[in-house]
Amino acid sequence: MSSFETFFAEWRLKRPGYRRSLSRALDLRRELDIAEPPVLGVVGSKGKGTTATYASACLAAAGLNVVTVTGPSFRSHRERVRFNGVAIDEAGLAEIAARIEKARERIGPPSDDGYLSPNTLFMTAGLLEAERRGADVCVVEAGIGGYRDELRLLEPAVVAMAKVFAEHVGLIGDTVAEIAREKARVAGERTVAFVRLTQTGEVAEVVDATVAEVTADRVRPEVVHPGSGRGPSPDVLPPGLSAASAELGCAAAHRMLAVLGRAPASPERLHRVLSSLRLPARLSRHTVGGTEVLIDSAINRAGIRVALEHARGIWPRVDHALICFPDHKDVDGAIAELGDIPVTFARLPDEHLRFEHEIPAAWRVVEAEDLAPADIAGMGEHVLVLGTVYFTGRALDVIDAETERLFTA
Repeated sequence: MSSFETFFAEWRLKRPGYRRSLSRALDLRRELDIAEPPVLGVVGSKGKGTTATYASACLAAAGLNVVTVTGPSFRSHRERVRFNGVAIDEAGLAEIAARIEKARERIGPPSDDGYLSPNTLFMTAGLLEAERRGADVCVVEAGIGGYRDELRLLEPAVVAMAKVFAEHVGLIGDTVAEIAREKARVAGERTVAFVRLTQTGEVAEVVDATVAEVTADRVRPEVVHPGSGRGPSPDVLPPGLSAASAELGCAAAHRMLAVLGRAPASPERLHRVLSSLRLPARLSRHTVGGTEVLIDSAINRAGIRVALEHARGIWPRVDHALICFPDHKDVDGAIAELGDIPVTFARLPDEHLRFEHEIPAAWRVVEAEDLAPADIAGMGEHVLVLGTVYFTGRALDVIDAETERLFTA
């Protein structure tokens, strides 16, 4: 079995109605007997990856060794586990996968209790990498949930909450309030600090009440106000909507340093490390042939609008948009915002995605797996790429973008 197959073996065999098992995830961790470092957990509907990356960079700038677990990946599953910003190498992942596979065999096959999800297994891989490297802290991005997510099992000392909105309605809650409560309940008995972005009134009320409830009133959420001047210099923040998530990550790292009794990095060192940080597919700029490409993982109208404004600020025009919006994303928002820009609409092969929403007749339709560098280069001098992380990762792969290292500590 390949190292990658280990992480997806049980998920691929799941039956209809079969759910991931948190109790089985606990059994696996106990079997592996992992020495776990303190955890900074990241939850939210959007911006979790940016928050986790900036938190990791701030912690590394302060001299800590940091393992970061995020998902999904850009170009390789190795990118889901990073040490000080750099993706784990193939040999390291293979060694960890072998340990996980043996432990999985010892705890027995899946039962009616459920299966080990890829999220569980990459999180476990991150803990093993932290043990192997002697890491001081782990920064772990949640999946789509909170209380029912594997991250809760790690009992994070610090929780960072990005924006919460009506993403995943019907999966983890039927209303935004239910989604917010589910995500806030990742906090628990060992949580010392909860840091969140400003939210809508409804979400803020639910989150604050839930955190007080699950921590027996020990912890009250601290609110980060982006652009207040209390965060890092604006010139080291990413453009667009990601800037707020970046400020959240830095604030959460500052709280984690206080929890650990560690001093923050000097302003000069912090600026140097954050200046080195690059976020693939977050308004990231690339070149293929003679074409400039701007890639962003926007999935709704607001995100598309920001991406277009950014593109028009750096280019004389947008020649073409290459997009991928499954039916559950904001296809109508894409149609409205892109207007008369020439569009190529890419479809992903994943069985769980649907591409049946009506789109303009003028849009060209292609299969994402068939895209080649020449296809993108042939769309004009300035091409905007938008869509789900799975698609923008595919686009990064097509143009051979650098995704191995996110920052230099």
